[in-house]
Amino acid sequence: MKKILRNKNILFGGIIIIFLILITIFAPYFAPYDPVEDSDLIRALEPSGRTFLMGTDPYGRDLLSRIIYGTRISFTLGLIIQTLNTIIGVSLGLCAGYFGGKIDDMIMGLTNIMLSIPTLILALTVMVVMGPGIINLCIALGFVSWTYTCRIARSETLSIKEKEFTEAARALGASKFRIIRKHILPNILGPIVVIATLGIGDAILMAATLGFLGLGVQPPTPEWGAMLSRGRDYIWSAPWLCIFPGLAISITVLGLNLLGDGIRDILDPRLITKKYKN
Repeated sequence: MKKILRNKNILFGGIIIIFLILITIFAPYFAPYDPVEDSDLIRALEPSGRTFLMGTDPYGRDLLSRIIYGTRISFTLGLIIQTLNTIIGVSLGLCAGYFGGKIDDMIMGLTNIMLSIPTLILALTVMVVMGPGIINLCIALGFVSWTYTCRIARSETLSIKEKEFTEAARALGASKFRIIRKHILPNILGPIVVIATLGIGDAILMAATLGFLGLGVQPPTPEWGAMLSRGRDYIWSAPWLCIFPGLAISITVLGLNLLGDGIRDILDPRLITKKYKN
C-alpha cells in the first residue's frame, strides 16, 4: 500500500479509472437524459448551458448523457477485446515457450506474420468482411492484437521453465500442463497484467478509430468514435461535438497508461533494484 500511495502514476491513473468504472456502473444515475430517446429537434446543436452542460447534437440529444453512456460502451469494449487478446496471447506464448521445437516455430511464425501487418489494416479487413457491429468489432480486434502479449509470455516462460522449482516439479513427476498451470503461469502474471492494463487503452482507441470510420458501433448507440465521426461535419459550427468525445477518449487512455506504468514500476524487480541502490 505504501508503494501504491507513493507512486503518482498509480495514484492519478487509479483515480481516473475508478471514476470511469463508477460512471460505467451507474450511468443511468449520472446521465440527466436518455442518450437515445430524449431528442428535441428544436434544441438541436444548442451550445453548452445550464440545461445541457455539454450542448446537444444534431438531433437535440444531450451530449453529456451520450458521453456518459459512451463510457459504458467504450470501457466494456476495451475490457472484452483485451481479455480476448490476453487469453490468446498467453496461451500461445506458454505453449511456444514451454514445448519449443516445431510448436515454437509455428507459433512464432504466425506471430511474425501478424506483426508484419499493421493492426488497424488487419482489423479493417476483418470488419469489411464481417460487417459493422459490436460483436464483430470485439472479434476483429480481439483476434488481431495478441502478438505482443504472446512474445512477452513466451520470453518469460523460456526463463522460468529453467528455474530450480520447475526442474524439481518435473523431477517429482508433475505433468507438463500442471507445471504450466501451477508453476509457470503464476510467475508470468506480473508483466502480463501490465501489458493488459496498457492494452485496454489501445483497444479503446482502436475501437474508437473503427467507430470513426463507420465500421464499429453503429448509431444511435452512443460510442465515442462514432460521435466524433458525426461531429466532424459540424466542427466549425458546433465544435463541442468533437471536443468532448475527444477529451473522453484522451482522459481514458491517459488514465490507463498511467495505471499500467505505475503497476510496471511496482512489479518490475529491475526498477525496484535501481531505486533501492539509489
